[in-house]
Amino acid sequence: MAASVSSGLQALPTWSSSVSGDDHLAMSSVSMRPRSARPLRTPTRMGNVNEGKGIFAPLVVVTRNIVGRKRFNQLRGKAIALHSQVITEFCKTIGADPKQRQGLIRLAKKNGEKLGFLA
Repeated sequence: MAASVSSGLQALPTWSSSVSGDDHLAMSSVSMRPRSARPLRTPTRMGNVNEGKGIFAPLVVVTRNIVGRKRFNQLRGKAIALHSQVITEFCKTIGADPKQRQGLIRLAKKNGEKLGFLA
């Protein structure tokens, strides 16, 4: 019974066979396939997909160049925070739940991108 089980299996190479070079025969039965090259992924790009597009984009770019990028980003952050506060107060007034509020904030961001405010 043991002979029938072991007849289909090949013996693994041992230390003594690898020193004498006998393991080459055991390894030759294993087919070596070349690795397929993984497709190159485009790097993830953070930012606006509508960069430079939108009716207000030229105004935003000119203002950013005049004021400076650091100061411009500070002002933009304050404007976004104020706009989020307005949306929050509006949601409190009409009794909207937090999920609806978050949806309105996301909608405002999408609209800002399309109009060019986030250029």
